[in-house]
Amino acid sequence: MDPSSLTALINWLIDGARSSDQPSQTMSEACGRLVALGVPLWRAGVFVRTLHPEIFGRSFVWRQGGEVEIGSVDYGFQDSPTYWDSPLAVVVRQGVAFRANPQSPEAERYPILMDLRADGVTDYLALPLIFLDGEVHASSWTTRSPGGFTEAQAEAIRAVIPALSRYTEIIGLRRIASMLLDTYVGNSAGARILGGQIRRGHTDTMHAAIWLSDLRGFTPLSDRLPAETVVDILNLYFDCQVEAIRGQGGEVLKFMGDGLLAVFPIAAQDGDPAEVCSRVLAAARAARSRVHALEYVSGDARERFRFGVALHVGEVLYGNIGGGNRLDFTCIGPAVNLAARLEKIAARLARTVVASETFAGACAEPWTDLGAFPIAGLATQQRVFGLREED
Repeated sequence: MDPSSLTALINWLIDGARSSDQPSQTMSEACGRLVALGVPLWRAGVFVRTLHPEIFGRSFVWRQGGEVEIGSVDYGFQDSPTYWDSPLAVVVRQGVAFRANPQSPEAERYPILMDLRADGVTDYLALPLIFLDGEVHASSWTTRSPGGFTEAQAEAIRAVIPALSRYTEIIGLRRIASMLLDTYVGNSAGARILGGQIRRGHTDTMHAAIWLSDLRGFTPLSDRLPAETVVDILNLYFDCQVEAIRGQGGEVLKFMGDGLLAVFPIAAQDGDPAEVCSRVLAAARAARSRVHALEYVSGDARERFRFGVALHVGEVLYGNIGGGNRLDFTCIGPAVNLAARLEKIAARLARTVVASETFAGACAEPWTDLGAFPIAGLATQQRVFGLREED
């Protein structure tokens, strides 16, 4: 085994694996280099917990002659027998290495080793990836070579682990930052913030279709139900909308109590307002169906829900607003204010979906003219339109 080639591999990882654009490519190249050094790898995996509201952890699994497979598990995984009966649980809990021959009788207590035995694996080496804060993640390395890894081959794998841990930690932190921003401020806002748009006053003008919705009867509902129940209901209610909005290319910007603000950007150069507004209306209909079907059992009561959504098209100011070092990335402007006023009119008219004249004019649907209404702050009355199917 060439010590200089092993050192080159370690230095390459320390330097950020610059020849690889993605973690999966890094995994593939690192394993390929180990094989070239004489380490007879058959399969290798890196398993990292992450900070995500739905995903407990991610895996990167390399196989000789195949592509790196990227997988994820939800939060139920850490309580499952699959996890607790695996060597990786030992590595993560105790922060120690684990090595076993899947062909030996002692391996029979671990189901994963039985699977590897069927694949002809002769050696299994699991090593901790220890981050700077002491958090422990895991890696696994297997071979089908007769007799398993030699001590020199196993030592080569161990030598790579510190550099692999640093690389994994840095990439993981960057991904966590991106996911948290996506989770709390939205996809495009998160990208802008990571891109450096973090100072107060950093704003852009966006032409967009605007969605502003509200849950009917939320105040009395929150007065008569326990706070925990109200939170459950709000989460279920927002689920009815968020999936529909994102599925049609929209971005949820803000939850305001029971209110939701979302935008559907219209490209400045070649954007098609009619196409975008058609997608917005499809999302509104999908959300309407889901909220109508939503049912929540609380004691002897069976709660049903109604909501309203106002749709408008206009220019919004999109960026950082706040005080000192506490900022909010949001949309403001007359178009957002008009959408908020329209949503109140929807409640007065007992309508689910209402649209401004601008939105209705851009969306070829059978609209009903609901009349002209005075809008606070505007000199002229605004015409409001409803879907004919709701007449």
